[in-house]
Amino acid sequence: MQRLIDRFLVHLEAERNYSPHTLRAYRSDVTAFHRFLALDYLGVELGAARPQDVDALAVRSFLAAMTRRGVGRRSQARALSAVRTLFALACREGLLTHNPAAAVRAPKQQHRLPRHLRPGEIENLLESVDGTEPLARRNRALLEMLYATGLRVGELVGLDWSDVDSAGRVLRVLGKGGKERMVPFGQPAARALAAWREHWASVRNFADDSEPVFLNYRGERLSARSVRRVLDRAVAAASLAAGVHPHALRHSFATHLLEGGADLRAIQELLGHSSLATTQRYTHVDVDRLLTVYREAHPRAKKD
Repeated sequence: MQRLIDRFLVHLEAERNYSPHTLRAYRSDVTAFHRFLALDYLGVELGAARPQDVDALAVRSFLAAMTRRGVGRRSQARALSAVRTLFALACREGLLTHNPAAAVRAPKQQHRLPRHLRPGEIENLLESVDGTEPLARRNRALLEMLYATGLRVGELVGLDWSDVDSAGRVLRVLGKGGKERMVPFGQPAARALAAWREHWASVRNFADDSEPVFLNYRGERLSARSVRRVLDRAVAAASLAAGVHPHALRHSFATHLLEGGADLRAIQELLGHSSLATTQRYTHVDVDRLLTVYREAHPRAKKD
C-alpha cells in the first residue's frame, strides 16, 4: 500500500498538477485510510497491507470510523474522493481489476449557501486597507485583485508578473488540473496593482529569476496563509462580521456578476469551474430579486 501511495502522490503533483494544499489533504486522507486498513480492519502491521486486501466494506468501515470520531461530512467526502482516486490509479497500473471505492456513496452533504459580501461591505473592506507603505500597497492590491478577478487564493499567490498584461488588464491564470484561462480585471484593481509595482523591487529579496507578484515582508512569494491574515486584519478594520474567508471574495465576485446580468456560463469560465453546477453554488440571488423576476415573468404570477 505504501508504494502505491507514494506513486499516487507523485502522480497528483507531476501529472495532474494538484495544488500543494490539495496534495497535503489527499496525503493525509490516504495515509489515514492505510492506517485504518492495516491496524483496524485487517489487524496487521502497516507494511503487510496490500491494495488487493481492500474491498467496499473496508472503505465503508473507514467512513463509519470517521463518523464516530466526529469528522464532518465534507471531510468524509474528500477522503472518499482521495481513496477512489488512489484505487483508480491501482486499476490503471494493473494491480486491481476494479475500484473497491467506486460503488461507495459519499455522505449526503448539507448544502449551505457560501458566505458573500454585499457591495457596500466590499467597499468598506477595500477602503479599510490604506497607507503608502509598501506592504499597505501590497495588501490593497491583493484584496482588489481577489474581488476583481474571483481567483482562488492559490492562483493569486502563484501569479508572476509575466502573467499580468497591465495594458490590457488581463491575467493568465493556471488553475486546477493545469487548466489555463484568461481573466480580466478593472481599473481600480489595475491602479492598486500599479501602486504596489512601484514598491515591489524594494521588497524583493531572492536570487532566482522568478518574479512573483505578491511578496511577504521577507521579500519572498506570499503564502495562502498570509493572505488569510491580511484579510482578517482588513475585516477587523472594516468592522465586518468575523469569519470572512478569502473564498468569500470569490463568492462575492460571482454573485455580483450574476446580479449585474452576466451569463452564468461566462462566470463559469472566469472562475475556472469544469462544472456549471459548481458555479451555481458560488452565486447568490436575493429572495427579493427572485420574487421580482418570478412575478414579472410567470404568466400566472402577474396581477390582474
